[in-house]
Amino acid sequence: MNSTSIRLGVDIGGTFTDVVLEKAGEVFSTKVLTTYAAPENAIIDGMHQVCVKAGVAPSEIGQIIHGTTLATNALIERRGAKTALITTQGFRDVIEMRSESRFEQYDLNLNLPDPLLARQMRFTVAERVDAKGDILIDLQRSDVEDVVEQIAEAGFESVAIGLIHSYLNPKHEQMIREILLEKLPDVSVSISSEVSPQMREYERFNTVVANAYIKPLMASYLGRLEARLGDEGIACRIFLMHSGGGIISIQNAADFPVRLVESGPAGGAVFAAHIAAQYELEKVLSFDMGGTTAKICLIKNQTPKTSRVFEVARTYRFKKGSGMPISIPVIDMVEIGAGGGSIAHVDAMQQIRVGPESAGSEPGPACYGRDGTRPAVTDADLVLGKLDPDNFAGGSIKLFPEHSENALTGHVGERLDMDAVEAAFGVAEVVDENMANAARVHAVENGEDLSDYTMIAFGGAAPLHAGRLCEKLGVDRLLVPPGAGVGSAIGFLRAPFSFEANRSVYMKLSDFDGPMIKKLLKDLQSEATGFVRTCDAESPIMSEFKVYMRYTGQGWEIPIDLTVAQAMNPDKDVFEARFIEDYTKLFGRPVDGMDIEITVWSVNATTPKEEVTLVSQIGAGSAAVQDGTRDVFDAAEGSFCKASIVLRDQLGAGHRVQGPALITEAETTIIVPSSRDAMCQADGCVDIMLKGSN
Repeated sequence: MNSTSIRLGVDIGGTFTDVVLEKAGEVFSTKVLTTYAAPENAIIDGMHQVCVKAGVAPSEIGQIIHGTTLATNALIERRGAKTALITTQGFRDVIEMRSESRFEQYDLNLNLPDPLLARQMRFTVAERVDAKGDILIDLQRSDVEDVVEQIAEAGFESVAIGLIHSYLNPKHEQMIREILLEKLPDVSVSISSEVSPQMREYERFNTVVANAYIKPLMASYLGRLEARLGDEGIACRIFLMHSGGGIISIQNAADFPVRLVESGPAGGAVFAAHIAAQYELEKVLSFDMGGTTAKICLIKNQTPKTSRVFEVARTYRFKKGSGMPISIPVIDMVEIGAGGGSIAHVDAMQQIRVGPESAGSEPGPACYGRDGTRPAVTDADLVLGKLDPDNFAGGSIKLFPEHSENALTGHVGERLDMDAVEAAFGVAEVVDENMANAARVHAVENGEDLSDYTMIAFGGAAPLHAGRLCEKLGVDRLLVPPGAGVGSAIGFLRAPFSFEANRSVYMKLSDFDGPMIKKLLKDLQSEATGFVRTCDAESPIMSEFKVYMRYTGQGWEIPIDLTVAQAMNPDKDVFEARFIEDYTKLFGRPVDGMDIEITVWSVNATTPKEEVTLVSQIGAGSAAVQDGTRDVFDAAEGSFCKASIVLRDQLGAGHRVQGPALITEAETTIIVPSSRDAMCQADGCVDIMLKGSN
């Protein structure tokens, strides 16, 4: 067998590390607890487990694709390198001044999150480039050398360089980098004109600072990982999943680690989009719930919605505006602190709150028996009968129901005069409503009606909660695909090689310059294609063109997709028509009599998506064989009911399961509520629909 047909996908999450090996179309997977001190240890452990299952030696692996939360966690926990920022004189405090928006408008005691770098870590040089890219004040080498000397004396490990309007003219940033590397060759350097060449200095400065802050940490980790895999006899190339839903080389990942910040969730969205394509679904709600967070993404026409700005490290209950804006291409999703490990407590208003704090894998929920004493969502699920204490994670982790009951009673029940079951019901309903509300808000912001959508659920905890979420959202159909418990890791194996290059060049349609536009887009196409070629030297590469447009005077723009012909033969009337068409879809009507402007130009180079085999959908056949029953709490009924237990690996095409039921497998358990019935499709997907509709 050709070794390149054996591929490994690895997703390091906040609680579990998921490892998937694909061999000749067959998937073998496992979940191991994340080892925070040395994340590579969990990867090696999981790799050995799946290799044994597949009957292959580690040296036979031909490709490894990796996604990780390490970059995100380093930003959240503020444990990156000692970093300095060099910026234009007069702009030292941009990352501290933020923008004028307040995420809690009427909170007089609002505390804004501290910038990543304190003021004494920010340095300035006398230089100035204007909004057209022309140099107004030349940068003097002596000024740079003075700053470099201060940086050397302070012992900084990494330096971020962000100058005003450098996205239009990077000459001064490049000069500072040259002098830094000449004087301090061991210092890591990031420049904003390469990391995020876009307008809006707050977002751009923040992005380059974040990149510099985590660059030494990620370079060290990726180096250790390569060495450990080499010790195991693995000589294949390692690739990283990036936030935009594609794969980049390990070297590009080390240079631009900020692009890895949402790599795990991006893999999940790719996984859901692949399932949507197999079922020819036009509207899909992707629901990914792991041990630490839940992620919700809208997927239309088998393509996840994307954005170019998102926030990490939100400090105020995951509220928009309370985090660090990162300006890079990213799959657009809403993320909340609701995972299996999310901790429940009672607040000063005597209300149950869940998350965003998580028990993680160390110590984990109380039921893990690892000295965790506070109740987590997993504890509530266990008390409500959703989990088998003797068969959690395929039996690799034994759960202790009495620990869950004690934690729920002690931290929730005694405060609210509830027994353990009532407390567990309250915790489960709060976390489910939090997720349902996040999905509703995300849908409204995008002008969508979720009743038209099909939910695809994956992640270790999602199948436990997806049925109830569908009841709350009015979603009729739910698909739980094979390998749902390790969906993001499988998504890595479905993702194309891709890289998006973008640049801010301001232009009004009244000043439309076709030849300049064509040259700009060709330059971006060459840049993006060059990155992809470092990963794949043979596959054809396609280019996807996008411009960000708005009416003059508006604060933000909307993305407009262009065909190759429209991009390579720019026409003012076509650009205007495309903008008005998309603007009207989003806001209901165009605005007459106003000029239109373009602020950002983008080209995504990508290899073709993996070919999809359509699923021949079938009707319900014979009843599935039961493997016993268990009392499970049904939230809609408000009481326990006797649910049948069905082993997922015993389900065949057409087998039907009447709710209430539990469909169990090694990585997760699917809860089929009383209001629903389930059926196994030909590809192994569990298709859950309202009673009477299948």
